[in-house]
Amino acid sequence: MNTRVLLQPAYVIHRRPFRNTSLLVDFFCPEHGRIAAVARGARRGKSRMHGLLQAFQPLRISFSGRGDVKTLTNAESAGAAVPLTGERLFSGFYVNELLSRMLHDHVEHPRLYEVYRETLDALANTALLERVLRRFELELLAELGYAVNLESDCREHEPIADDKFYRYLPDVGFEVAREDENDRKRIFAGAHLLALGRLALEDPEIAASAKRLLRQALEVHLGGRPLHSRALFTSASGGKESNQVAD
Repeated sequence: MNTRVLLQPAYVIHRRPFRNTSLLVDFFCPEHGRIAAVARGARRGKSRMHGLLQAFQPLRISFSGRGDVKTLTNAESAGAAVPLTGERLFSGFYVNELLSRMLHDHVEHPRLYEVYRETLDALANTALLERVLRRFELELLAELGYAVNLESDCREHEPIADDKFYRYLPDVGFEVAREDENDRKRIFAGAHLLALGRLALEDPEIAASAKRLLRQALEVHLGGRPLHSRALFTSASGGKESNQVAD
């Protein structure tokens, strides 16, 4: 059946050249989730869409088509683009790549769409970067059914205690760590887990622990492929890895 959608709120989360003059664009929409659409002629300098189909620009789009890849029939601005620079720009690319890689096509995510808008707004102001990114990662995992339980362990279902240490089992939860545990990368202080649950990440040690945990939680669902946004940041920063972006 031919799909025809008019003036759907959307953001560009990924785009790449398609044939000679067109773009293949991944959009994130509240009612349709991730949508892939061909923007015909959008790479021409005279095209109205040439400067419009950019990241962090709120849009209203219209598209149609029978298959998984739609045809973009119209796009218009729905407000000013979110101004991001420096590390916050790369953090925005990171958030977009997570969406592009982890969302399923044509699955509605109205709640996550609002979280994404709030994330962009927070990146554009002085909000603590670690808090902004960790909140988004936790919300994304929860929306997709992979929520990280930061309140109780997965064996005895006892509340996480701030004076204990826990081993993280991706997509399962936390169990009290054994004293002879060898894989220290998967061990987390209960106090750090409780702080992450409150998004209290001002302490650099807690922030580093939270980043390490979310990296492990996400990598299970990224198919073992590295994130291009991290490599882009590393290249632009002269080989220094971002302290905030997990991969």
